[in-house]
Amino acid sequence: MIALPDALASFRLDGKVAVITGGARGIGRGTAELFAAAGASIAILDRDPPAGDLVGSFHQSDVTDEATVERAISEAAERHGGLDVLVNSAGIGLRHAAVDHPLGDWDKVVAVNLTGVFLCSRAAARHMMRRGGGAIVNLASIMGFSGGGLYPNVSYQATKGAVVNMTRALAVEWAQDGIRVNAVAPTWVRTDLTAAVLDRPGIMDRIAELTPLRRLATTDEVARAILFLASPAAAMVTGHTLPVDGGFLAQ
Repeated sequence: MIALPDALASFRLDGKVAVITGGARGIGRGTAELFAAAGASIAILDRDPPAGDLVGSFHQSDVTDEATVERAISEAAERHGGLDVLVNSAGIGLRHAAVDHPLGDWDKVVAVNLTGVFLCSRAAARHMMRRGGGAIVNLASIMGFSGGGLYPNVSYQATKGAVVNMTRALAVEWAQDGIRVNAVAPTWVRTDLTAAVLDRPGIMDRIAELTPLRRLATTDEVARAILFLASPAAAMVTGHTLPVDGGFLAQ
């Protein structure tokens, strides 16, 4: 029988080095702060530095650019003495009706939400393999499972669906290397990405109608799910996407 203190300790990240893309704001920033409280050393990858107090080190990077990704992740691993956890939180959404969706905007969303996740995961995995394993947590979305939602958003939905299956594929490929790959699928969360939509009249009522728990998720609630998947508590969990959605996908 496992003693309670030992079980609780398995949710900590003491001695681990975590790289968080998009860690300057939103869910990424909330995750960085929670991981730091759980004992991890934090390296934030983002295009712009975070406002206010910096949690860990900052490494400027564009996740769509292979060279800067390789440089930033290597720089972070060297500075902190390795790399154990990667959280792929960087993402964008450019909303258009499908018939009016410019190809340039489609390519931008694919580059950040899909190619960026692959580039960062590939670079991080190389470092993790040298340490005998690690954990990667991707940011998917309820829109990766659903074609509905609040508005036409086909490029976002398509890329988040692809992240769900890339999570499975990398989990299977890298299991023999001791690398677990999982994802979270949040419902609507108030961040810079969603603010313009959530401030529209009537939107909050519509979200309540669509969500059994009748509210948004908070960044902290998503970060806690990410912490679980990144921690030793989830040692036998890989290849899964955990909804943090107030029951949206159960309908």
